[in-house]
Amino acid sequence: MSGRTKGAHQLPTKDCAVCGRTITWRKKWERDWDGVKYCSDACRRRAKSSSGLDADLETTLRRLLAERGRSKTVCPSEVARAVGGEDWRDLMEPARSAARRLVAAGQAEITQGGRVVDPSTAKGPIRVRLV
Repeated sequence: MSGRTKGAHQLPTKDCAVCGRTITWRKKWERDWDGVKYCSDACRRRAKSSSGLDADLETTLRRLLAERGRSKTVCPSEVARAVGGEDWRDLMEPARSAARRLVAAGQAEITQGGRVVDPSTAKGPIRVRLV
């Protein structure tokens, strides 16, 4: 089996290719664990329809983080506004997904109240900063 393990007795995990949430190994995936890329059907559909938008969100997030510097943070709403203009609210979850993908790539971390949190389980307002 491939993928990360969080401990000697815990199941392997990997990150969703679309949203960056953690996918935990399941028995039904035993034969095809290497082929599992998405955490849900919604992410599978989204992968086919919005790859250009996802790239724009990631690029914008990286640019905003670079402009601010290492110790400063960016809110996903700033990224959504920069990419979406008037219709930015529809881009909030995709912007959060872009942040989770950067965390999975080791380029950023997500914080709440100044503390680093697990991007897969973070609920509510988040901030993103460079590692």
